Amino acid sequence: MAETKPTATTAIRSTTSVQPKKKSNSISWLAPLTCIIVGYCIWRFLLGNTGNFTVPDPDSSHWFWPNHQGPKGNIPRMYEGGIIVPILIGTLLTVLTFVIERFLTVTKASGSGSIAEFIRKVQFYLANRDVDKAMAECDRQKGSVGNVMKAGLRKYKEMITNGELSTEQKVLNIQKEVEEATALELPMLEKNLVFLSTIASVATLLGLLGTVIGMIRSFSALGESGGGEAAQKLSQGISEALYNTALGIGTSAIAIIMYNVFTTRIDAITFGIDESGFTLTQSFAANYK
Repeated sequence: MAETKPTATTAIRSTTSVQPKKKSNSISWLAPLTCIIVGYCIWRFLLGNTGNFTVPDPDSSHWFWPNHQGPKGNIPRMYEGGIIVPILIGTLLTVLTFVIERFLTVTKASGSGSIAEFIRKVQFYLANRDVDKAMAECDRQKGSVGNVMKAGLRKYKEMITNGELSTEQKVLNIQKEVEEATALELPMLEKNLVFLSTIASVATLLGLLGTVIGMIRSFSALGESGGGEAAQKLSQGISEALYNTALGIGTSAIAIIMYNVFTTRIDAITFGIDESGFTLTQSFAANYK
């Protein structure tokens, strides 16, 4: 009896048009370091300028932290808040840097028009089986939702002419393409938000640390002097210490507010991406049974 060999089944490999985006994230480590250096320069050379004090420190060896006395205004008085002040200024500059960076990124990811209106147009074109116009609409919309939708539409168009797969398999291929495109878009949206959430907590603690250090210095000076001079030094020290608290709380407030603003906008984009995938799979299943 002749041996019966099993028939070889041709494996259908689904290629993807989604390509990883190679983008450097050097800003994530370069920006905080640069901002702290700039913060020190502002504190040391702008706030700590000798012209801002009635009694500048004559000792040139104190170049890193001169002991100037008698600030001529409220802003120069921040200099006497201590070495925590330049760190707080650096954290504030870091927050502003990442706010600008995230604003530009999220604005670009939002696309050029209303996401809801864009999805309605794509649904209309797909209902009329006009995939090319739907892809043209993606080119006009751009942004993360447009990118994901276009990647899915490429696979959608490919599956229309594929006669070897069942409808269910075609829908799964479209869904997989959308998931791969989504996996590339989401990290770009959420990148660097961790800095805002971290600084929101750390800035307040740094402000309190500066306040405690300032109070320690104030009470030490109080113990070394007496009478009216002691009361004057104590009130001056408390005022200087509270500058740290103000900087810390202000920086934290900005970070918290902007973090919530960005996460809200990202949630809207993510919802649009999810709706795009649902639109493609449901449309294909309905039109190409």
